Amino acid sequence: MALAETRYEITMKTQTLYRPVGEKEMLLIIENEYRAFPPRMEWQPIFYPVLNEDYASEIAGKWNTRDEAGNYLGFVTRFEVLEETANKYPAQNVGAKNHNELWVPAEELEAFNQAITGKIEVTQVFIGKDFKEAAHAAIENLVFNIRKAHHDQ
Repeated sequence: MALAETRYEITMKTQTLYRPVGEKEMLLIIENEYRAFPPRMEWQPIFYPVLNEDYASEIAGKWNTRDEAGNYLGFVTRFEVLEETANKYPAQNVGAKNHNELWVPAEELEAFNQAITGKIEVTQVFIGKDFKEAAHAAIENLVFNIRKAHHDQ
């Protein structure tokens, strides 16, 4: 008598979040195989993912493209995080109606990263007027592929 095989699928609810980043942080995300955000620097006590792509685009386009430290590049990343984890951090409004973000303490970023499901995707790239060249071939390829994908649409 064979036992019937029972499969249980556990569906974990996720929340889509966005994060605008410059070239240095993007390179560290690539080095993490698009699975995690890099640890915060000692002068960065909070990790700020945002709740909508428009706000992330605004930051990437208006601020990251003016930042020499980010090589005048702004990337919009999109990722899924377990809802249970996201809910630990109440949304904070920091300006306009759509300027909502989560404030994740730097010491909790590793646990937050572990709650990311799938890979971190790059949805947009913004290039500032002072950009000269990518600091790494992986960034150059990413910029090229995103611009090509948007052009082909």
